[in-house]
Amino acid sequence: MISEISSKILENFETKDTARESSLKLSRKMVRLSGKAIKSIHRGEWDIAEQLLDEVSTLNHEIISELENHPDIFHAGFVENAQQEYAEASILYSILKKDRVPDPAKLLVKDPAYLLGLGDVVGELRRVILDLIRLDRPHEGEELLEIMDEIYSTIMLFDFPDALSRGLRRKGDVARSLVERTRGDITNAMEHAKLKERMSELEKKL
Repeated sequence: MISEISSKILENFETKDTARESSLKLSRKMVRLSGKAIKSIHRGEWDIAEQLLDEVSTLNHEIISELENHPDIFHAGFVENAQQEYAEASILYSILKKDRVPDPAKLLVKDPAYLLGLGDVVGELRRVILDLIRLDRPHEGEELLEIMDEIYSTIMLFDFPDALSRGLRRKGDVARSLVERTRGDITNAMEHAKLKERMSELEKKL
């Protein structure tokens, strides 16, 4: 009798382990391709980025299907991390392409993963702005700075325990620091540009 029970439990464990290994492999691929998509976005390789995001979306669908009967594995952590990276890449793409920002339902990701990914977008936008500053185009970064600030304000609305928000408060603290530093960088760059313009005008008069 006990052997029959244990055999059934063993069968369940083996099924669950197979699902875990498969979904873990898919999750790692999601993370890797999301990272590649972000790199392509920064290079302005929009077609490549879009193709990569489509691949990640397919992987996400596969994981959801794979773990439909295994919610314990789905919530183990690695799926959320993969969905976070996917959300970050997708949101960044839509912002820089000036498209409508997708919501969690559109991406088929859980709310905490979406918000954590949204928080990481702040750092990526700062990177874009710093590139603009290096190209002597700081004024073009002002709109992106406003988006960074909006993201920070949004994140701070979710003042809930970590069990619910998955450490979102820490993301908010980091976002605040990045927004403040970026605002200072843009201000300094624009003041420097004005100074260069005045000096150039003065030289013409001499």
